[in-house]
Amino acid sequence: MTRGGQPKKRAEPERRCIVTGEAQPRGGLIRFVVGPNDVVVPDVLGKLPGRGIWVTADRATLEKAVNKGLFARAAKAPARAPEDLVAEVERQLARRVVDLVALSRKAGLAVAGFEKVKRWLADGHAKVLLQASDGSERGKGKLWTPEGGRFFGMLSASELGLAFGRESVIHGALAAGGLTTRVVDDATRLAGFREIDGGKTHRKGKTTK
Repeated sequence: MTRGGQPKKRAEPERRCIVTGEAQPRGGLIRFVVGPNDVVVPDVLGKLPGRGIWVTADRATLEKAVNKGLFARAAKAPARAPEDLVAEVERQLARRVVDLVALSRKAGLAVAGFEKVKRWLADGHAKVLLQASDGSERGKGKLWTPEGGRFFGMLSASELGLAFGRESVIHGALAAGGLTTRVVDDATRLAGFREIDGGKTHRKGKTTK
């Protein structure tokens, strides 16, 4: 398991974090490039041209990279990190997760609403439980993490609502599939930037049904 919360995959290329010095699969890091005017630009999708600079997907680690000027050292050239770089990475990751959940919904791999989610969980159809960070704890406690699956609770009700084409959503679930794997990967990275419920953004399985 990497520091970014990603299970290591043998065939996945590794990159070294400029802060920790640890090499790990790219899925557990955020890529940056130095753009115009020597400004550091986050490349959440990993598609921007230029030499990649990699940082573990963790708020404290990225803050250290910014505060200690480690981007310039890694680039061996002038590199200025904007003051809002950490917030921008969080924003982009959140948008990425929302977009992927929306694609899952359109593909028939996601449902929203307490009763639908509960049915998917009971039937063993759900592989990921999504719950709004600002939803009622009493209501959220009535559902459980799928056996062998994942739970994420760092998106707000409005963010989940955006993913499902509604004003707000408290409960959502994802079925197994390639899109769900991508949601889990990016939600895990986002979890490194959001502290919800005393720092817990995801939990292991609950057995109560």
